[in-house]
Amino acid sequence: MRGAKAGQQSTTTQQAKTTCPYCGVGCGVTATVEAGTLSAVEGDREHPANFGRLCVKGSALHETLGQQGRLTHPRVDGVEVSWDTALSTTTERLNTLRAEHGNHSVAAYLSGQLLTEDYYVANKLFKGFLGTPHLDTNSRLCMASAVVGYKRAFGADAVPCNYEDLEEAELIVLVGSNLAWNHPVLYQRIKVAKERNPLMRLVVIDPRVTDSCEIADLYLGIKPGSDAYLFNGLLAWMAKRRKLDTLYLERHTEGFDDTLAVAQQTANSVAEVAVACDVDPERLETFYYWFASQLHVVTLYSQGVNQSASGTDKCNAIINCHLAGGKIGLPGAGPFSITGQPNAMGGREVGGLANQLAAHMDYHTPGALDLVSRFWATDSLTPTLPEGPGYKAVELFEAIERGEIKVLWVMATNPAISLPDAARVRAALEKCPLVIVSECAAHTDLLPYADIVLPASGWSEKDGTVTNSERRISRQRGMLPPPGEARHDWWIMCEVAKRLGFAEAFNYAHPWEIFDEHARLSGFENGVDNSTVPGSPQRLFDISGLVGLGRDGYDALAPIQWPVTKAAPHGTARLFEDGEFATANGRAKLLAIHPKGPEQALSAAYPLRLNTGRIRDQWHTMTRTARSPRLMNHRAEPFMDVHPEDAHTAGVTDQGLAVLTAEKGEFRARVRVSNAQRRGEVFVPIHWTDCFTQQARSSALIDSITDPLSGQPESKHGAVALAPLATDWQATLLIAEGATESTPWCTSAYWTRIPMRGCQRWQLANTQSVNDWLAQLKTWLPGDVSVISQDPTNGRLRAACVENGQLRWWLMVGPPKELPGLAWLEARFNEAALSDTHRRRLLAGCDDGAADTGPVVCSCHQVGQTTIVNAIREGDTSVEALGARLACGTQCGSCIPELKSLIEEERPNARTKQPLATEVV
Repeated sequence: MRGAKAGQQSTTTQQAKTTCPYCGVGCGVTATVEAGTLSAVEGDREHPANFGRLCVKGSALHETLGQQGRLTHPRVDGVEVSWDTALSTTTERLNTLRAEHGNHSVAAYLSGQLLTEDYYVANKLFKGFLGTPHLDTNSRLCMASAVVGYKRAFGADAVPCNYEDLEEAELIVLVGSNLAWNHPVLYQRIKVAKERNPLMRLVVIDPRVTDSCEIADLYLGIKPGSDAYLFNGLLAWMAKRRKLDTLYLERHTEGFDDTLAVAQQTANSVAEVAVACDVDPERLETFYYWFASQLHVVTLYSQGVNQSASGTDKCNAIINCHLAGGKIGLPGAGPFSITGQPNAMGGREVGGLANQLAAHMDYHTPGALDLVSRFWATDSLTPTLPEGPGYKAVELFEAIERGEIKVLWVMATNPAISLPDAARVRAALEKCPLVIVSECAAHTDLLPYADIVLPASGWSEKDGTVTNSERRISRQRGMLPPPGEARHDWWIMCEVAKRLGFAEAFNYAHPWEIFDEHARLSGFENGVDNSTVPGSPQRLFDISGLVGLGRDGYDALAPIQWPVTKAAPHGTARLFEDGEFATANGRAKLLAIHPKGPEQALSAAYPLRLNTGRIRDQWHTMTRTARSPRLMNHRAEPFMDVHPEDAHTAGVTDQGLAVLTAEKGEFRARVRVSNAQRRGEVFVPIHWTDCFTQQARSSALIDSITDPLSGQPESKHGAVALAPLATDWQATLLIAEGATESTPWCTSAYWTRIPMRGCQRWQLANTQSVNDWLAQLKTWLPGDVSVISQDPTNGRLRAACVENGQLRWWLMVGPPKELPGLAWLEARFNEAALSDTHRRRLLAGCDDGAADTGPVVCSCHQVGQTTIVNAIREGDTSVEALGARLACGTQCGSCIPELKSLIEEERPNARTKQPLATEVV
């Protein structure tokens, strides 16, 4: 289905198949469009990534759309202008600075949120025609170490596995990934596979006890950063127990002897490794025995491995064990890096990393510079390709700070938040002479630093392809017209390129033309037989079988895994089945790994190890997910998970406010005391930004230390101190949408904004007392107080304002634990006129006798913890019984681990449920 033209609305109901824009699983989505509005989404039952499943974020996609909060017009120096003015100004300023300072003064910073076609045009423009190597992507922050690990071992950035391998494995090893929260559809696939095959085992290796442990047969709560010791120890154990596949090693690999020697030097005994990893030796040896005894083993790893100063080595330590055991190229076997973004893989394919050239060719690939230059050349244009790699993400912003980079174009990402040492990044952005930002959201932390803002299309508007973690290319289809004057990223770049004089090379009319060129480049002179460079190996990334689809074929393209060639027209499900790798001699390489601890060292001043990560219902910096109020209910505020003993030592309490301090900055949030956290360690989420809270940017706590090979930041290993945030008062404010544009309460020591339906919720706290709350309210809020209840003895107060029968704001001074359930109040903000009964109940915040449902556990069906606990106590002591009664856990399944935890906690309080008379007992 094609979207209606701008200004038109269809009166029919239509469905279109597209792809979810969140994590690297790449789920297929069936979207329903009614009267020009996307009214519903559901999982595409035919898409091989998810077969109809969707997580709660995917299920809420249609709730995140709409023109409110969108960028709809170009801006230059803060003033709205026409597209012609914006494009001309961009071109003139870029050309002036480039002419004065050279090609290398220009840079771009991209995102795994871009489609492959956007990525391709950007790489071609900046590297091919502007002649700068300084084009990198935020994918550098999540999977760059995995890329280098694959290249070192296999000769190519090639994930060997597919999702079916997760269902065919005898053992799955989950390392550094909370799959249940971050890739929940894959987690559900594994869960179903375990139910079908009781012999399948799952091992979870993670410093935290996460929801992924729900179905684990073994949990290893290792010391952060000790992964390489663990897998070196596994290799040494396999050799000692004669569990190596010596035939596979001899025929298909090299480097084993040196690799084993170093493993034996660094991790030769179970006892030694147990000390290094701080785990129980018996549990460790159980893992070693399971891994060594099974052939069909998949090790699934993610940011917990990659985001380290030695992340590449950790990846190769994992791959070493698979190669040594011959556990690769088989159904249910292989080292499987799971990516964090929907098109991180697509960006890797087109050369979106600074050390890549194009189509999986690097600058050092024999003949690559000449090959790409000849391919991109047109009748009158010759590309000016740089001769070597550019700055990786962290290096790029350091170069901006030094004044080397004069022009930065950022697309679909927010480096003011996501990069480590965020204060330094912001200072660099402030210093840069020309910052161009292509963005779809009207309010991000990056936009204040932009000289030129270009409104871009978003999900449901963009048309192109993405590649998921199993190398599967899927179509993302545009269903709606972009709002206002927003335009597609590829179009914006092509228009700038034309004004720069490169019209012949960027004369695309539709994304299918870009994809076709990308596919042709992947097969151009690919391999020994037709290469201009004698002895050049076949490039593994090849989708030349998709050349010539035309627009109709492109629109109808079904999900397919690369390589796609004449020899494999239907794609390739699994790589290296023949034991032939993409290296010059066809052999995989084992690499000697010397384990290293985190570079960010603990000290007396900063004694706690910081871990960062995602949470279940949010995505990146919340510009999309925060538009759906129900996604804000599971974890409404920024938080920190702290072990009970650390909490006691620091003097902080559960649900109290605290501050984490690091050398670079601080983080203020609500405490969650948890035994799932190792002692001496703290976990914080990455999502909150200055648009939603004060001083809860996790990146402010992380130093800009990177892996020397991959350039990936060490985001999992900060060093912090913990202390209570002493406050004189706390308050909850609910204020109607549009009631006021100013937020004077944001001068408080702590604030966080929580979007709700029809209103905004603010959690506030301050260190300074308020002597007269009525006077304070007059400075904060519009309108007069309509109802008030105040107790000066304990500082408690409740007040509300009603104007013309409508609720304008509601305030409670007191700790959040005293709040009623806010669903009743939220509904009052959506009423045209309050009834007398509702006015009388305003200060109570609920109907007379109405039960508080508690914090939301099931986001899909908005079922609260109190409701669930009551049901358990009444005898519903299984997930199935709770689902039958409350519907919780029956849609995406992400809340099931939490349901099981509540069942275990409350089972002693549950009464025996009496069977009905018709039941057979």
